[in-house]
Amino acid sequence: MDAAELIDRLSLEPHREGGFFRRTYEAGDQPRVLTPHGERLSLTSIYYLLSSERPRGHFHRNRSDIIHYFHLGDPVEYFLIDPQGKLERVVMGSNLARGEKLQLVVPGGWWKASQLQADGVNGFGLISEAVSPGFDYQDSELGKREILTAAFPQHAALIRALTYENAVD
Repeated sequence: MDAAELIDRLSLEPHREGGFFRRTYEAGDQPRVLTPHGERLSLTSIYYLLSSERPRGHFHRNRSDIIHYFHLGDPVEYFLIDPQGKLERVVMGSNLARGEKLQLVVPGGWWKASQLQADGVNGFGLISEAVSPGFDYQDSELGKREILTAAFPQHAALIRALTYENAVD
């Protein structure tokens, strides 16, 4: 199966951060969670696909914690910047012997970006994300290149590569 067929079979749409997605679950029958920013669903989940057509998920951060689950395809490389500026690189994939991870937790408030590894043979990487409290666009911020490079100058080259030049929320 190639990326185009997965996009079709899973009914994925382009995501504002890059890649493709579709919300697959929201805990609509569960009590809502009260956060400092309003009520939220207790949990939401999506499919998320990077492909050779859209190989990057640009820097963004969410208020909620997110658990990522690798499904299939080529490895997906994540770059995480914690609030103090420490950079962490994690590769999600199925080759545990090479240190790839099947699961990744990104705490709320951390910046994250992702990219499909260039040496992959499938042309796509498919993951799922579970977000708690549930995802709401009001809780998500796209990384603005100028602001991020000022805050984390030690990561300027990476930030330039993985942000939209003129990001708008």
